[in-house]
Amino acid sequence: MKDFDYLPAAASAATPLERPYFFDAGLRFECQRCGVCCTGAPGTIYMGPDEIDLVAGHCQISRQQFIATYLYPFKDSYSLREDDQGRCLFFNAGCTIYEVRPLQCRSFPFWFSNLRSPARWARLRQDCPGIGRGRLYSKEEIMAWARQTEHFSAED
Repeated sequence: MKDFDYLPAAASAATPLERPYFFDAGLRFECQRCGVCCTGAPGTIYMGPDEIDLVAGHCQISRQQFIATYLYPFKDSYSLREDDQGRCLFFNAGCTIYEVRPLQCRSFPFWFSNLRSPARWARLRQDCPGIGRGRLYSKEEIMAWARQTEHFSAED
């Protein structure tokens, strides 16, 4: 597991759940389905093999057609393609695959890259209207989301 940038040296000996984080009291988030995280700067949205079958089925196309049309090879699986402006191909006045969206989308904003410091979280909050709203996620839940997304982190 990656250390967070702002942790004091004494905290490095603690296990991840024992370390102090700026989100020890939890963080509120509720997706507003606004598309801020689905549009804008290009990025990588990892799709695991099981997710491919789920989304292809939702789209009512074959796995092979789904891969050829919507994905490109990435790490040990694939990533969703985007248009020339960095917009996810499944964002059209809202996410058209919201119910079956990939883990990377479901876990936003609880990615390691967003949780590395209070300053990074504050910058993200300026763009994402869902941060600070909705239910309170506990430190344990946030860490569980972050651990699940470690595999496809862009900070490898």
